[in-house]
Amino acid sequence: MLRPGRDADAAGFIALIGACWAEYPGCVLDIDGELPELRALASHYAAAGGALWAAERDGRVVGMIATRPGPAPEAWEIGRLYVEAASRGSGLAAALLGAAEAHARAGGAGRLVLFSDTRFDRAHAFYEKHGFLRQGPIRVLDDLSHSIEFRYAKPLRGVAVEVLDAAGATSAQRRLAEILVACVEAGASVSFLPPLAPSRARAFWHRVAADVAGGRKLLLAAWQEGRLVGTAQLILDMPENQPHRADVAKVLVDPTARRGGIGRALMRRIEAEALRLGRRLLVLDTLAGSEGEALYRAMGWQETGIIPGFALDAAGAEHATMILWKRLDP
Repeated sequence: MLRPGRDADAAGFIALIGACWAEYPGCVLDIDGELPELRALASHYAAAGGALWAAERDGRVVGMIATRPGPAPEAWEIGRLYVEAASRGSGLAAALLGAAEAHARAGGAGRLVLFSDTRFDRAHAFYEKHGFLRQGPIRVLDDLSHSIEFRYAKPLRGVAVEVLDAAGATSAQRRLAEILVACVEAGASVSFLPPLAPSRARAFWHRVAADVAGGRKLLLAAWQEGRLVGTAQLILDMPENQPHRADVAKVLVDPTARRGGIGRALMRRIEAEALRLGRRLLVLDTLAGSEGEALYRAMGWQETGIIPGFALDAAGAEHATMILWKRLDP
């Protein structure tokens, strides 16, 4: 049962956090020296304009989460998300996060941020599954645990497209692999054939993250109401006599989120980023007669030609590919 957290839950909160931290070597829970707010956590978050929840089972606190405004305008921070080991995999963590996100949204949040110790691998996988990506530099705390924290963030409202740095590209691999597998299964002609193994999809995005780190690619991610649902790439590694152009590749939208303006938003942003980087001529290829072709034509892309039998589908049938280009106007 989820309910508002209370100061009277202090013993339960401390026991839960202590048990979770004990799973990781070197994590020291010093209540009075470093975390005195745990003695009255509900009051602590209320004073900051936030809220606290507890998940209770048989009279015990088995989960918790909190949120509060800040640290930037229109941003809210998610914190104190803990679930006992026996309750993991039950959907409890997702329910807690959903309650905190809904509260932050009602409070006007346009963005969510959180910090997670670099040792908390399971938590990182959970946050990435729910649309959070690593962003910015790590945070070092001068505490007994010698904590080093990743910063995670995601836009919360409407359709939002952002450029991912190397850290974001790395933490997006799980979710982007899911999107790639779903698109291939739905018939997208993007170099792979169904069934695409998740491990192969992850390996592909790992290589993309390396290209982002090396400055060879620009990677975009698109969210819809806080859910990561799309991506696109701008290939920057061109011959020395073509520094003014780039290739657009792997414009992917989760099949469950199509016809919501995601593809158009990705293309608008990728064109803007290309101009920012001085790439005024863009080229892409797409399956002739596809929804992608219709989108690109509607956005002013022009056809160069069609290559018959360029790609095969899962049944071995040949399909034509269309080459399109667009010159951008500064």
